[in-house]
Amino acid sequence: MNLKRKVLSTAIAASIALSGALFAKDYAIVNGKRITDMDLKFILHSLGGVDFSKLPKDRQKKIIDQAIERKLLSDKAIKEGIENDPIYKKTLESIKRDLALEIWMKKQYAGINVTEKEVKDFYKKNADKFKMPEMVKARHILVKSEKEAKEIIKELEKAGKGKKLEEKFIELAKKKSVGPSGKNGGELGWFDRKQMVKAFSDAAFSLKKGEFTKKPVKTQFGYHIIYVEDKKAAGKIPFEKVENSIIAQLKLQKFKEKIQKIGKELRSKAKIKYLNK
Repeated sequence: MNLKRKVLSTAIAASIALSGALFAKDYAIVNGKRITDMDLKFILHSLGGVDFSKLPKDRQKKIIDQAIERKLLSDKAIKEGIENDPIYKKTLESIKRDLALEIWMKKQYAGINVTEKEVKDFYKKNADKFKMPEMVKARHILVKSEKEAKEIIKELEKAGKGKKLEEKFIELAKKKSVGPSGKNGGELGWFDRKQMVKAFSDAAFSLKKGEFTKKPVKTQFGYHIIYVEDKKAAGKIPFEKVENSIIAQLKLQKFKEKIQKIGKELRSKAKIKYLNK
């Protein structure tokens, strides 16, 4: 990262922190100056925006120590007159426009409004995007031989139905399955037809809730016994579940269109000369 980008990154982190300045939490006091959330945000920003509150205590302490060191070093730099250094002045001047644009862009985005009608119209006009395929929630037991698979099926048939069958299936999966899900009772969670190999999907989707395959299902991985815990018919994702993502998508689209329009208007009025290199 070059010097300009590094300073700009710090400046942007500062703009992010401004919103919480009035409610900053103190973590330490260094020579009478507070180490606050804003000081930590510079460091957290460089780490990819990790959540400080979710870090272990020892990691939090290291970040606070980094902020303290940063404060001491910046104080030293200022005392030694770094603000009068030509490189400092030139770099600071060069990022002013970038920082101004960054903050202006945020304000433009914040000013974009999306109506409820626009969101609902998008949901209706883009029905294909919100289709939900048929889903199955299943468990499986994977073994290497067909003979072993058939023996397991016989044990399951003796277990009966309902809760007893499910408990027996989980027990056998933990004991005999060679698949990675065996330790979790063969649990696979929800999946659609395309997420599994064809032979496995065909067998799983042919079962009703609470049923298991009475014949071993062969795939390139071995022999499976599949138990279906639940099923969902194909349908449409409810509006409430996608409303927020639609709002975000429409807001971003409006923002891009607004910036492009402003940029086009400014270019039409500007005197632009391309230089040959």
